[in-house]
Amino acid sequence: MGKWSEISFQTINYTLFCLFAVICIYPFYYLFLVSVSDASAVSRGDVLLWPVGFHLTNFINVFQLNGIFSAFMISVGRTVIGTLLMLIFSCTLAYIVTKQELPGRKWIYRATVITIFFQAGLIPWVVTMNFLHLDNTFWLYVLPGIISPYAVILIKTYMESISPSLEESALIDGAGYFRILWSVMVPLSLPIIAAVSVFNAVTQWNSWQDNFFLVTDPQLKTLQLTLLEFLQQAELLARVIQSGNQDMNSIKNSMQFDPFAVKTTITMITVFPIMLFYPFMQKYFVKGIMLGAVKG
Repeated sequence: MGKWSEISFQTINYTLFCLFAVICIYPFYYLFLVSVSDASAVSRGDVLLWPVGFHLTNFINVFQLNGIFSAFMISVGRTVIGTLLMLIFSCTLAYIVTKQELPGRKWIYRATVITIFFQAGLIPWVVTMNFLHLDNTFWLYVLPGIISPYAVILIKTYMESISPSLEESALIDGAGYFRILWSVMVPLSLPIIAAVSVFNAVTQWNSWQDNFFLVTDPQLKTLQLTLLEFLQQAELLARVIQSGNQDMNSIKNSMQFDPFAVKTTITMITVFPIMLFYPFMQKYFVKGIMLGAVKG
């Protein structure tokens, strides 16, 4: 009886989780289907499980819009550089506040943590960025987030769980604190570092408010804001794309472009890089969060 109960439980468990996974994945899959299917088939409701009239014209035309490539490079740059700088400075601060001999250690840590709960607001932030002359510069995207309080909490907690004997051995061998940090503590803290990297990379990739409020230079426009503007003008874009294909061959001329297809294409361009990045970091993400939350 016990064996059949276990089999029944596992069957129901796996079935429910598979259904939940389908519910989570299908909306993204449907967006992909719409973006590569014929618009008339989509409007008739024929696109449900596989593409109808498969083509990549929507993606090709959206990528040919003015400013897309430069905006893509700006977003990639802020994601990579911003995440690297955040890791360097957040790891350094997290390690420093673990040292009992540091004067004012608790006050430094508390001052960092309190910024999670209390923030000045939008207007003081804009005024401060203007005062620091970060408006209309690429550094606006990376310097304000160079210290992540949430990352400091997780990394500090993780480092405190590492055996002190490893650090003591390095000190006996003549290593200084910063040598210990980058040669001992950081390699042992890779799971939590990977976890906070995912958080920060996703935040950087999705950010557009700083661009909207403080950047007027079109060469510094991010992909998210560019695609948001295109998304808001989807009907106009559909007409532009359609009129731009007047001289193509008969197959492409027969294709219909509608606002919904343009919106789904832009949405896929936005989420696809993160969907590729996250699976490779998932095992580190889960392990890092669990170990980083062992003690506070």
